[in-house]
Amino acid sequence: MYPQRKISWVLLCIVIQLAGSDHQLKKLGVDGEPLVPCFFIFGDSLSDSGNNNNLYTAAKANFPPYGIDFPGGPTGRFTNGRTTVDLIGDYLGLENYIPAFPSAEGEQMLYGINYASGSAGIRPETGYQVGGRISMDHQLLNHKTVISRIRTMLGNNSNSTTSSHLNSCLYSVYIGSNDYMINYFNPTSITRLSSTPGQFTDALVSRLSQQLQTLYKFGARKVVLIGLGPLGCLPLFRQFGGCAGYINNVLQGYNEKLRALVDDFNQRFTDAKFIFINTIGIVGADLSGLGLRITNIPCCGAFQVVCLPFSAPCVDRNDFAYWDNAHPTEAANKVLASRAFNARDPDDAYPMDISHLAKLSLMTDGL
Repeated sequence: MYPQRKISWVLLCIVIQLAGSDHQLKKLGVDGEPLVPCFFIFGDSLSDSGNNNNLYTAAKANFPPYGIDFPGGPTGRFTNGRTTVDLIGDYLGLENYIPAFPSAEGEQMLYGINYASGSAGIRPETGYQVGGRISMDHQLLNHKTVISRIRTMLGNNSNSTTSSHLNSCLYSVYIGSNDYMINYFNPTSITRLSSTPGQFTDALVSRLSQQLQTLYKFGARKVVLIGLGPLGCLPLFRQFGGCAGYINNVLQGYNEKLRALVDDFNQRFTDAKFIFINTIGIVGADLSGLGLRITNIPCCGAFQVVCLPFSAPCVDRNDFAYWDNAHPTEAANKVLASRAFNARDPDDAYPMDISHLAKLSLMTDGL
């Protein structure tokens, strides 16, 4: 009997360990239900799950070594494993990862869609250098199409049901990096010649504000605005020195206006709640907040922006902040997702973190 009891105890310990592993991040609500019924994702390559796969563009990641640590391998995610929004979905208790718009079928749409597109921006011209991409404006058009399909699935006289469903979903907007890095700060940028960083930032936030109002009109009532990270610390800048402080200062100015936009929207739309995630505050202006050993060189693609197809990446991926020269590793994404969901410091999320937003009861008016 003793050996059997010992084996049973060992198996119990293994089960407990697996339940606590980072592959089991599910933070389920009452009776094991997800904290939200659906999750809609807007953004760029930091959230893309395959929307660029069929586009004529250099901004693709549907080949090895991308996805080396993701279940099923390469999908179009610009990292080795899960993106920040994938991990947030785990915390929400969602059963499956949110599908990219082109691959979503039937009832999958009821649970959310990922519209994010590599190289896309708030401004429509952002990313034209690399080819096809789906701008924020176009992502909203795709969402409008999905809403129409959801309404059809729920029945012809289902406006109130559709509204109630969309009101209860969580929405993530994580975009703007490309508007700076391959638009404004591009040496050939015409925009840079005609406006100061402050003027460009004001115009960018104004355009995003209009887009968020459209999202609100489409039924979004719980909206997460994820601030830009310290892009001046990309390996492209750090291989020969420290972070580009000038770039980080400009991005910090954008983030401050994004936080102010949250206040404005929460005052104007009292039946909704917008929150801001302080990415630079979480990861650190010098990436020290990540707690990762290697922050100045990428895990792969050392001499180009992205990894070469079928190239061999680093082995110790959990020690690296950057997967390629422009995108973080899953290890870095874990830090941001964890503190965005459950704020460790008061400045991590404003006015609340994602866990509180997901559980929040709102008096909504519908579409």
